[in-house]
Amino acid sequence: MARLVGVLSVAHSPFCYMEPERWNEVRASRSLRADVPRDDLATNRAKAARIQSAFAALRERLSAARPDVLVVFGDDQLERFDFGNFPSFAVYVGAQFDGALWAGRVAGVRPHGADAARAPMARLSGHPELGTALLAGLMERGFDPAFCMDTEATGTALGHAFVRPAESLTDLTTPIVPVLLNCYYAPQPTGRRCYQLGVAVAEVIAAYPGDLRVAVIGSGGLWHTPRAADAYLDEAFDRAMLAHMEAGDPEAMAKAFDAYVVPPGDRSQDAGPRGPGVTGMPSPGGPQGGTRETCNWIAAAGAAGRRAARVVDYVPVYASPVGAAFAYWPDLSP
Repeated sequence: MARLVGVLSVAHSPFCYMEPERWNEVRASRSLRADVPRDDLATNRAKAARIQSAFAALRERLSAARPDVLVVFGDDQLERFDFGNFPSFAVYVGAQFDGALWAGRVAGVRPHGADAARAPMARLSGHPELGTALLAGLMERGFDPAFCMDTEATGTALGHAFVRPAESLTDLTTPIVPVLLNCYYAPQPTGRRCYQLGVAVAEVIAAYPGDLRVAVIGSGGLWHTPRAADAYLDEAFDRAMLAHMEAGDPEAMAKAFDAYVVPPGDRSQDAGPRGPGVTGMPSPGGPQGGTRETCNWIAAAGAAGRRAARVVDYVPVYASPVGAAFAYWPDLSP
């Protein structure tokens, strides 16, 4: 029978890969709230080192778990889907998929602006058997996810939510089953539904008949509203989410997420009218913008069950601003 041998959650912000010497340069191009702290270069370098140390700790943890396949909870940002058809949940069941690597892995420097198109592409392995089992098993458990079978036929790669954890934590050879959650485009699934999805995924893995070692990864988050007006970092919100994880209470994490109410006048989470990248429809509640990627963490926490997570680090990167967090669940079967 398949075994769940690891559950991890990891930030995938560009600031996790960008040279710290550029952080304040990028900050200058953004609209941050006046009360957001400004770190100097030495502090940014120290924070960048902490991020790399956290990646290394999770990489070591994942390597020790020896997974045969990864299931990654991530989101699509109009990379695979568009407003002609945008599902709440989808499972990738293909044998391989394409995605853009962070160029720093290859060249040491991230292309910027017009040069960003030169980012190298990778072809990663999927796991059709487990992907299909997850698709069918989720349907049996009351979910109706869409499915994706390939990237070549449509010429659309999967997004960074899946590729960045792979290149940060693996050697890019471990097969991956991407599970796509709509985190950005209202109306999104609630935190509670994402928790239930994680629970269901763990059940399907446990029922899988093959001798397979499976690790689950939650990708992205935590608080961030990229390129929004008056962006800021709500560290108290992030700390509350992490505290629920450390207490082994993913249900409370989901409940607290859904109970969040955007403060009046908070322009950082103002979705705006319908347009090319905005649906204009109302949200079911909870934070908006990139912060919604916390639902990928909620799904991973659901898969871990009522086990206590261990937070490796939480790095407030004010230049973005983003709460870059790194965590794993230690009490899983060997």
